[in-house]
Amino acid sequence: MTPASGPVVRLGLMGCADIALRRVLPTVARLPRLSLTAVASRDRERAERVTARFGGRAVADYGQLLDREDVDAVYVPLPTGLHAEWVGRALAAGKHVLAEKPLTTDPAATEALVTQARAAGLVLHENFMFLHHRRQHRVRALLDSGAIGELRSFSAAFAIPPRDRSDIRYQAALGGGARLDVGAYPVRAALYFLGPGTQVVGSALRYEEAPGVDVAGGALVNRPDGVVGQLVFGLDHAYTSRYELLGTEGRITVDRAFTPPADHAPVIRVERGGGVEELVLEPDDQCANTLTAFADAVSRGRPCADPSLVHQARLLDDVRRLAVVTVAHGAGASR
Repeated sequence: MTPASGPVVRLGLMGCADIALRRVLPTVARLPRLSLTAVASRDRERAERVTARFGGRAVADYGQLLDREDVDAVYVPLPTGLHAEWVGRALAAGKHVLAEKPLTTDPAATEALVTQARAAGLVLHENFMFLHHRRQHRVRALLDSGAIGELRSFSAAFAIPPRDRSDIRYQAALGGGARLDVGAYPVRAALYFLGPGTQVVGSALRYEEAPGVDVAGGALVNRPDGVVGQLVFGLDHAYTSRYELLGTEGRITVDRAFTPPADHAPVIRVERGGGVEELVLEPDDQCANTLTAFADAVSRGRPCADPSLVHQARLLDDVRRLAVVTVAHGAGASR
């Protein structure tokens, strides 16, 4: 994807999370549309180490970052449980916001932030990078062209191996748990392919007695015409990242669907008429595409008005609300 031209967006980083250091800031450093001007962390020394590597100025706390006139927009990779407060404060300070997914832990908070952004004429993006990978657009085009006939079902899975239980993914107070961390991806993919009529009709969640968060789950979704979706997610699985679209005349399968490396040559597997075709695409950098789209929205004055932010939040909450819950005891809770 060719970067759009326009003025440089001066970016502030709010929190030195792993995804910021590993994926986002290295990409910012090579994009002409963005410039890192300030980094805020609760640990000043950590902020200084980040600025020594990527540039900008270290700031003592998040509030000081929002007070800076040389910051047009902020990237918020804080734990999900902190998003509502700090995204709201960033918008109140007149800053555009790119926040890690999911935007908040509940739909009312998400709706309030969307309303706030619209009222202020500010950009508010949720960082689902996979939506900006050209492979998803190609799959959508195949589907719309009738390559597999009429769509009948969608399935998606995103799961990762277990981590040390000190990881924030296992801290309920910070918005941890499989549903919000990895479950958001299959839910967002279902919304992308099935459209605004998508609703959750049933779900299941498995919790660990300690630390008290969901570590696995699944959901059944559908849309008014009867097309169904099966979604699976978890934090204690073999790594899985895929989706499949099944139609009346064939199927489309995508592996490494949600977090492909920038140098990965993506494949779309199309089965129809008894034959199999593998469409190999050129590598695509979904992180660069996402950041460029955000910078373009900021510089062109395109405020957030995407209803999918709220719809996504409601679907994720429905997975929780409708869930049949199982609590694991013993060994599963002591890894």
